[in-house]
Amino acid sequence: MTAIANGTGSTCRILVVGIGNPDRGDDGFGPLVVRQLVGRVPPCVSIMERTGDALALIEDWAGRDAVILVDAAAPGAKPGRIHRIDLLEDALPTELSLSSTHAFRVADAVGLARALGLLPGRLIAYAVEGASFDPGAPVSPQVAAAADDVALRVAAELRLLEEELVGDAAHA
Repeated sequence: MTAIANGTGSTCRILVVGIGNPDRGDDGFGPLVVRQLVGRVPPCVSIMERTGDALALIEDWAGRDAVILVDAAAPGAKPGRIHRIDLLEDALPTELSLSSTHAFRVADAVGLARALGLLPGRLIAYAVEGASFDPGAPVSPQVAAAADDVALRVAAELRLLEEELVGDAAHA
């Protein structure tokens, strides 16, 4: 785990996690997106990269109002295709396996957190279908292009979440 920007605001607690290994081709999608978000998000947002076991995500999102996960999906029928999934409302589609170089995957972390009552108030995943996850491979052109789009979408969603969560705190 690498924290790359920590939020300073106290009225809401939002986390964005870029999941993946930048040294494994399209698996570097999550870190690529969150690096683009640094300096472009509200002050109450923390940004981190997670390259290891997805089980640690449960600890990462403890006490958070909202969490956005950004990851690559493999195998992808259409490299670069973007999916937005509300993980509190919908299960990850079986054909959309979020990538992991470890035995414990994002879907497993979400399922365990749900069973233990440890999910954040909101949990959104942005996933892009990847093409190559080979060690040492660069991010494919389709996935690199999708990273720009996802960074814009996540930044817009973060602004809306901040307005909503700060508004909720003001009325509490």
